[in-house]
Amino acid sequence: MNTQTYDFKQKAIWQTLRVQDWLYALVLMAGAIFAYSRYSQYMDAYELGFLFGAAATFSYLGWRWKGLAKLVIGIAVLSLFAINLYHGSQARAGESFFLKYLISSQSAVMWMNVLFILAMLTYWFALFKRSEFIGRVASALTWAAVLFGFVGLMVRWYESYLIAPDVGHIPISNLYEVFILFCLITALLYLHYESKFNTKQLGGFVLLIINAGVGFILWYRFDRGADAIQPLVPALQSYWMKIHVPANFIGYGSFSLAAMVAAAYLLAKRGILATRLPSLDVLDDVMYKAIAVGFAFFTIATILGAMWAAEAWGGYWSWDPKETWALIVWLNYAAWLHLRMVKGLRGPVLAWWALVGLIVTTFAFLGVNMFLSGLHSYGEL
Repeated sequence: MNTQTYDFKQKAIWQTLRVQDWLYALVLMAGAIFAYSRYSQYMDAYELGFLFGAAATFSYLGWRWKGLAKLVIGIAVLSLFAINLYHGSQARAGESFFLKYLISSQSAVMWMNVLFILAMLTYWFALFKRSEFIGRVASALTWAAVLFGFVGLMVRWYESYLIAPDVGHIPISNLYEVFILFCLITALLYLHYESKFNTKQLGGFVLLIINAGVGFILWYRFDRGADAIQPLVPALQSYWMKIHVPANFIGYGSFSLAAMVAAAYLLAKRGILATRLPSLDVLDDVMYKAIAVGFAFFTIATILGAMWAAEAWGGYWSWDPKETWALIVWLNYAAWLHLRMVKGLRGPVLAWWALVGLIVTTFAFLGVNMFLSGLHSYGEL
């Protein structure tokens, strides 16, 4: 009798890496070293930690998700190309062909908006035509939108320093900038789940909420002129902003994605588009994973926000409207996860809850700025 022993032990990630994976990490680290050599005089210890921490983090994430690695390289190449075209002058944004029509911060963001709209329409067309090819086109349009959006933010960061060194700051300081960030993070999270679960049928649903953000960006820019780069208010001149805001918006993006998956779940449960959408089990699993990821990052963001508040205002918690509604959001999803993980609840109840959670989250994100005032009033409409 032939007996063989099989080793089913999962390989460590470093054992699965290829030459191009190591080259990718080397390029990121070389970029961080170059940035340090050129701009270290403008960085404090925290910013240096962010710089090299980001290189290490995106190396690891790129190893786990090859699509992200390609995106990071694309953002770096296009951003450096755009920065080189400025020649140190803000006026070049209206003179250079590539800057004026493609990769200045405003041009890139407008391309992001257009591509997100086209991607949404293409996803819905692919859903109704049951076309795998059209679905791949929709995915490519979404990747392109994310690429242009991040290039827009990177170039906007550089443009802020062209105005004046003391004006320069990371572009996540006002509603215009964070809505761009929200669209990009939500799209990137969706693309991750799409690649993992092959759920292109959900693209049209998720792009609905992203394009709601696009609509706000367009209104906020053309009606309020909010695209102008402004100096940071004193409360935002802190290294905490660089980690608190992105963590917060990974939470917001995940919760929004889960709500749109919940909408698809409820439709499929009623037999609407059921033959075109993924199975109920897949929809339930994606919804759960999105909320779990969002809850983890929202928890981190809330803790970071409390630490920032202690430094800025002398106390960890003041029951400011923004803080109070952040707590409501946290408790809402904590209860959702408790019922899902501990009590084993599944089905339409949690899907409806995820949709209601989006309303709660939207008010915490935007409604507080519109209707309430407090220590966070610098983000008001």
